[in-house]
Amino acid sequence: MAEIAPIQPCLWFDDRAREAMDYYVDVFPNSQIIRIDEYPDESLDEHFAGMSGKVLNGQFALNGVEFTCLDGGPLFQFNESVSFIVSCEDQEEIDYYWSKLSHVPESEQCGWCKDQFGVSWQVIPARMGELTRRPEQVQVMMRQKKIVIAELEHA
Repeated sequence: MAEIAPIQPCLWFDDRAREAMDYYVDVFPNSQIIRIDEYPDESLDEHFAGMSGKVLNGQFALNGVEFTCLDGGPLFQFNESVSFIVSCEDQEEIDYYWSKLSHVPESEQCGWCKDQFGVSWQVIPARMGELTRRPEQVQVMMRQKKIVIAELEHA
């Protein structure tokens, strides 16, 4: 049995955990679904009613970072108070991840976006600190949705 990372995020989906894992593993390199455990027989506990075939515990890795997820029903929803940073080396990489992860235009701001599952991401250059040192650069960044490195460099 593989050793579990000492700390890892757990994503609570209504009923799309399997779909999300498949999607994320396709988007990020060096990624894999480690295991999927489905809910047990509905008769074992009232909490399992209607959950047959859904994900009780999904473990996956995105570019080497381990995650856990589950289908827990509609009780909890994702919001921007938790996001995942995708640190990109260049504009091409930013453009790639933005095209894959940004599906809610009204949630776009300063490199932040939200995917079709409601999860928030920050798609930013690895050298973001260097690109936002001067007030002019910060002002440009605040007007951007997707980060455009050249605009920050020329600010």
